Amino acid sequence: MKTTYKFLALLLVIITSNNSYAQLNPLTSQYYSNRYLINPAFAGTGDGLKLNAAYRKLWSNVPGSPLTQSITADYGTGRVGLGLNVYNESAGLQRQTRVIGTYAYHLPLGANEQQLHFGLSLGFMNQRLETSDLYGNPNDPMVGQYNNRKTYLDGDFGLAYTSRKISLQLSVPNLKSVLKKDVIKLADVTTFYGAASYKIRISEGVEGIDLEPMVAYRGVKGFDNIWDGGAQLELADKQVFLLALYHSSKSATFGLGMDLKKKYMVSGNYTTQTSALSGYTNGSFELNLRLNLSK
Repeated sequence: MKTTYKFLALLLVIITSNNSYAQLNPLTSQYYSNRYLINPAFAGTGDGLKLNAAYRKLWSNVPGSPLTQSITADYGTGRVGLGLNVYNESAGLQRQTRVIGTYAYHLPLGANEQQLHFGLSLGFMNQRLETSDLYGNPNDPMVGQYNNRKTYLDGDFGLAYTSRKISLQLSVPNLKSVLKKDVIKLADVTTFYGAASYKIRISEGVEGIDLEPMVAYRGVKGFDNIWDGGAQLELADKQVFLLALYHSSKSATFGLGMDLKKKYMVSGNYTTQTSALSGYTNGSFELNLRLNLSK
């Protein structure tokens, strides 16, 4: 019986460590409403304090289905930006918590609000198995060996160029996973992220309409790199927005949100499941909240 428990524990470690195609879609807010999530260079863009929270759950009754929670706070004053990013994810038995602090520098270049942005984040990552959810012996040495791994130093690096219309960015998140090999191989880790977008002003005034198409390209450890393409349509002077994105993993994201007085934001996003799992689950729903204290 002990041998059976060991085999099950090992199998669960392998499955949860490698996650699944269900996690290939990142938090949608990283594309438009909270770019600091994926690129530390965006911490503190614009003066004042901004608080963001995100919650995503797979639409499935399967026990242990993926759950993602995120809280960020960033503050800008002059050319300096500071940020704090807390990220928690669970999938199966695996729990992953990441807390990082960020320093960013924003260099003005001249007219049309042109700026260069540089950002560096440092913090820690902790990964463990939730023994209370384990059907077997929670004292199994293999489970203990996984949970006894030390919390390790991690970080992100990013840079960006922005103007009144153009946004170009490149970031290397999860520096520890990218630069240093680990004994336990983890898939579904973002290795790089690049994106370009262009703002198109369709109409002016209080009822102004803006359209921002975007193309993004990201590396995912253990899988093929992924293209993302779509646009965000902003109405009523950027207080209401609609979003649509297609991912080369054969999934799509649709979103609707409101940014009241450009201070209180709430949005919901639905992402269809990747093609490999479309017959098993219905996709995931994401809720985003933001409070802009600079307004």
